Amino acid sequence: MSGKYTIILAAGKGTRMKSKLYKVLHPVCGKPMVDHVLTEVEKTQPDEVVTVVGHGAEAVEETLGDRSAYVVQETQLGTGHAVLQAEPLLGDKDGMTLIANGDTPLLTADTFEKLFAYHRDKGAAATILTAKAPDPTGYGRIIRSEIGTVQKIVEQKDATPKEAEVDEINTGVYCFDNQSLFKALHQVTNDNAQGEYYLTDVIEILKKAGAIVAAYKMTHFEESMGVNDRVALAAATRVMQTRINTAHMRNGVTLTDPSTTYIDRDVVIGADTVIEPGVQLLGRTVIGADCVIGAHSKLVNATIEDQVTVTSSTIEDAIMRKGSNIGPNSHLRPLSDIGEGAHIGNFVEVKKATIGARTKVGHLTYVGDATLGTDINVGCGVVFVNYDGVKKWHATVGDHSFVGSNANIVAPVTIADHSFIAAGSTITEDVPFHAMGIARARQTNKENFWDRTPLATDPEWNK
Repeated sequence: MSGKYTIILAAGKGTRMKSKLYKVLHPVCGKPMVDHVLTEVEKTQPDEVVTVVGHGAEAVEETLGDRSAYVVQETQLGTGHAVLQAEPLLGDKDGMTLIANGDTPLLTADTFEKLFAYHRDKGAAATILTAKAPDPTGYGRIIRSEIGTVQKIVEQKDATPKEAEVDEINTGVYCFDNQSLFKALHQVTNDNAQGEYYLTDVIEILKKAGAIVAAYKMTHFEESMGVNDRVALAAATRVMQTRINTAHMRNGVTLTDPSTTYIDRDVVIGADTVIEPGVQLLGRTVIGADCVIGAHSKLVNATIEDQVTVTSSTIEDAIMRKGSNIGPNSHLRPLSDIGEGAHIGNFVEVKKATIGARTKVGHLTYVGDATLGTDINVGCGVVFVNYDGVKKWHATVGDHSFVGSNANIVAPVTIADHSFIAAGSTITEDVPFHAMGIARARQTNKENFWDRTPLATDPEWNK
């Protein structure tokens, strides 16, 4: 029984990126380019995927994990040579083999499936994925016969003036009969200016052998975009972002200004949620239904349940439960859990803390390494003092408690249910049920203190 296979070429240096990061690992909308390619390939349900790696091999394998097998192209001797490295894994198999590049993040599973189907229907030994280019300069041209079959691929430098006018270009993606591919690869030579083994030479070899070479023209040229430098990376990101934003809007999400809204590929958003301008939704953020994510908020791997309002705030690896709200200008750091109906107000920072249902933390407060129960009111300027210079400690505040403004809660400490903390206190000991903790000096007024100061004799102050 014949199978369906894919080879992803990801061994190039990517020197034009001018980066320490391996080219195919540069992210587009939160996912490395090669991961985009593999994700779409996986949707076609291949029997086996082989990724050809070279420079940065370990980093690519760490990124893709066991979703692919790997072969190493030790020396960069051309695309034909790269594909040949997969022969030990695929060479004896019957079926179709897709070849795609790891730096083409915009290709879709739909296009791959159509390429497979066209290849199968034509009974071809090779099918080239082509596109109509607005400006074909620099691309290999697809030269067809009068009946529409492929005669040859002509590179820009070798094209006649008439051939250069052709706007159908080679995208660098192919579907081959697997056995025919590897047999032809052994006939490819490096007798060219670059001294490399070109995959495109396989097309000519198959043609001369009388095999059918077909070409499937894809609908959208932009899908074929390869990324070789930072300019192309930005262009690909714009296309991907438009694709992502459009999908969310069609699924019932309101984006007030899609052109300034940045959403990573793996983000999930529920219906009737409103996303205002300048918002960044990154990583594996999940947002429920009927939420409002206010302008210039940034959410990274956040979980936002239904009916939550986020106003100009940053949320990282944290969760907000149903009906809670935050902001403006607050920050949830990792492992923060904000309960149902809870309120996190202006300029509040929460880290590794659980805030119970309906608890209010309104203004200028830091809550770190703490568990706060339900229905608590935390006053302005409260600080949970969790670090003694060596170790982090935990504080617990019970249900229905009241923490007065400008209090310091010095962990480890437990404040029981229904208790009170007086404003301005520094609490270092547990506070029992129904008690009030007061930890400050009793007020003393020094009479006539003004007379002791230089201001008393300063004419400017005594007008």
